Amino acid sequence: MIAKAKAISHGINDLHYITGESQHKKHPEKIYRVLDNLLPSEPDAMGIWNSMQLTLSQHRPIKNSVIRIELSPSPEHTQFYDIEDWQKLWQEFAEEFDKQVITGKDGKVRSCPTNLAGSKYSVWLHTESKGEVPHLHAAVCRMDENGNINNDHNIHLRAQRAAERVAKKRGWTTAAQVRNSNVHQVNRDCMDILKSMQSWSWEEYKNALIRKGYTVHEREDKKGILHGYALVNGNTKYKASELGVGRNLMISKLPATWNKLHYKSGVTTLNSKPEDIQPKHIQKPSASNATRYNTYRSDTVPYTLNHEGKEHRLYIPGKVLDCFNDEFDYRFVSNCKELTDMAVAIFVGLLDTPNVATGGGGGGPQSDLPWRDKDEDNLQWARRCARIASRSLGKKPKTGLKR
Repeated sequence: MIAKAKAISHGINDLHYITGESQHKKHPEKIYRVLDNLLPSEPDAMGIWNSMQLTLSQHRPIKNSVIRIELSPSPEHTQFYDIEDWQKLWQEFAEEFDKQVITGKDGKVRSCPTNLAGSKYSVWLHTESKGEVPHLHAAVCRMDENGNINNDHNIHLRAQRAAERVAKKRGWTTAAQVRNSNVHQVNRDCMDILKSMQSWSWEEYKNALIRKGYTVHEREDKKGILHGYALVNGNTKYKASELGVGRNLMISKLPATWNKLHYKSGVTTLNSKPEDIQPKHIQKPSASNATRYNTYRSDTVPYTLNHEGKEHRLYIPGKVLDCFNDEFDYRFVSNCKELTDMAVAIFVGLLDTPNVATGGGGGGPQSDLPWRDKDEDNLQWARRCARIASRSLGKKPKTGLKR
């Protein structure tokens, strides 16, 4: 069983998603209410949000006011579950979540116990449109009913540990066990691809991994030089440094590993040189590039965008939406929605960069290029999209009384 948790500022967007009210998928999931805690009788997304805001308004303001939690047990463990079974699973998880005390290496407490039991929350069951894989989504008020803040330090570890403990109690396979059993297959897949390649090429290696169902995350510097990569299969991530024997599948050792495999088989000669890993170049966005954001992935959050009279249902990286929410804080920026919509449209490639004045700095890596530079990671590109949107529309500050 796998669990994720994060404190977020865009709680109303998350509530619209988990309740199914903003759902526009071609093959929508089946969504069911599992349980509510300390809320009025079966409220809709806005009712849940307003109830949480009532609690939050009685105390000091919190930016990341909602805890987003996703709980994904293996489908074979829950195939005969009814709603009561899902309720018991959530309550066991919440109990383990609350009781943990997280300490640092120095022995000092970094995160004291939380109080989900005394906080407003809503839990919903989603079944995937393909494969019918069930999982729980929950939105929890960051402030409990006693006015105490649920600590979010290392909250992702708190969720992982709670899921592990529940799985062990129930005799289920834990996420660590799944990872350890699967890593051998990942190693075999990587080595089989290297053996099948007639010459060394990073692009060919990466594309072959993608065809096998892996997501490949590349780590590059500002000059476009590749320094590392990781593979994601389902909800499990494998760093290259953790794969192979003697770290022989790390990016710096891959050419030598390929050479060794093919020298033994007589395919190559001592003088053969593998293709260098070339820096990537700038690519102008187009509407077709946005299609990569039409599918849910484990690190994404939903976003509905109205562009040119058409509604687009997008799934963008959670860190990117957090960046936009930080930049266009709804508490201080009156046109935050328009700015976020433009930044998202530029980010996914639905909108070409407007012709606005760029910042200073001589056109270096941080200057506002007319389109995305592939040297950038998602967060760097998101920051530039936010700057471009701000320069194009201008930030309009909210007026009136401030708390």
